[in-house]
Amino acid sequence: MQQIKTIGVCGAGTMGTGIAQLSVQSGFPTILFDVQENMLQKSKDAMHENWKGLLAKGKISQEDLLQFEKLIIYSSNINHCVVDLVIEAIIEKASVKLDLFHQLAEINPIKTIFVSNTSSISINAMASKMEDPFRFAGMHFFNPATHMKLVEIVRGNETSEAVIKMLQELAIRMGKTAVVCKDSPGFIVNRVARHYYLESLYMMAQSKLDAATIDQVLEGTGFKMGAFKLMDLIGIDINYGVSKIIWEDLDKPKRLLPSILQEQKIEKQELGRKTGEGFYNYYKEENN
Repeated sequence: MQQIKTIGVCGAGTMGTGIAQLSVQSGFPTILFDVQENMLQKSKDAMHENWKGLLAKGKISQEDLLQFEKLIIYSSNINHCVVDLVIEAIIEKASVKLDLFHQLAEINPIKTIFVSNTSSISINAMASKMEDPFRFAGMHFFNPATHMKLVEIVRGNETSEAVIKMLQELAIRMGKTAVVCKDSPGFIVNRVARHYYLESLYMMAQSKLDAATIDQVLEGTGFKMGAFKLMDLIGIDINYGVSKIIWEDLDKPKRLLPSILQEQKIEKQELGRKTGEGFYNYYKEENN
């Protein structure tokens, strides 16, 4: 397989936007694909604002900004996604992801590598329904992708060693620390982190302490961000979805039972920062 020279990112949500921005800042010609034009415009606006902020802080030059904007194409036409590497960052539903990969396989050569940014869906389960599983792996970035150093590279049972090596080299070029792991529920980080979220949620339910108090204690003991702030940043619906998948895949152990508090927030569409309210009220923050 050849070296990765061009990258396609599918999905212009928070993660897709961050990964595409990272790709461009790492020097790769990048295509950001989404079926929704309004999402592409939001992504374009967000990226431009991020670059203006970096320019104002002296972290990039005007020439850098102009070069970044030349390197990226925003497109709602999947036929434009003919690249060396496709990074999928769409909705966390295996059937939807597989449909996308099947479409991409029809227009890309066999040398194109496909990776999913999924945080919890089994790489092996998806690979088993793909024609060329040797070129498929997980590449899990963390939010915000431009800042978080860790990347989980998830090796499927049939992922080729050449693909893993190229993904490791790519992560290094992007300034990331790559950890290679086998496919397992939650991979590494989300498996370990379940207790951070769930115990905080159990404490809230049992002790009636509020989110700010629990987060203050956690941050006071050395955690960079409290569990509730982090859930709001990730998206309560996404965090709950990961908890549910890990719980089910591990045969529903009581210690990993998803929290009803998150279910209640989802029912009210209080999903965190992206909706303006979650465990914290961000409308109040903006008006203060």
